[in-house]
Amino acid sequence: MAQANRIRPGTVIIFNGELCRVMSVTHLTPGNLRAMVQAKMRNIKTGVQFENRFRATEDVEIAFLEKHQMEYLYDDGERYHLMNTESFEQIEMDREMFGDAVHYLLPNTKIEVTFYEGSPIGVELPTTVVLKVTEAEPSVKKQTASSSYKKCVVETGLTVMVPPFVEAGDSIKISTETGEYLERA
Repeated sequence: MAQANRIRPGTVIIFNGELCRVMSVTHLTPGNLRAMVQAKMRNIKTGVQFENRFRATEDVEIAFLEKHQMEYLYDDGERYHLMNTESFEQIEMDREMFGDAVHYLLPNTKIEVTFYEGSPIGVELPTTVVLKVTEAEPSVKKQTASSSYKKCVVETGLTVMVPPFVEAGDSIKISTETGEYLERA
């Protein structure tokens, strides 16, 4: 338990029996009234985002989370199979738990998986990944790299905008946070 004025963005709390990630926090001290904390939260299971106002001294239950480094092995169409890199224990996770992260995953990619009470609740990708370009639009002559970009498809099926000099067969570095091309690898 912690007081509401101690919660920060990124903290996972138990609110009304559900796990919720705190997205933003605003501390309010209106005139001669008591201090309050306005928290914007997202339910981890449903993804629903909502706001709640706590008294600053109100107790809030912070969830105890464990993070383990896991290696992505393969998917069987419906479930993703991962292996703990320390204990070599294997787990399965639903596709919904990955969301858009599936576009950055190749076999043997190391990711961090967050667990609550022994069950996986989320994944965290590395900040960048290197993927091979499988298809690229032909570049138009006399265009500069700063003025135009073209579409390309990488080996995971993700479509990325790249400079004209990138061709099929090149390896490129992509940001997993924004999905943007960073550089040729």
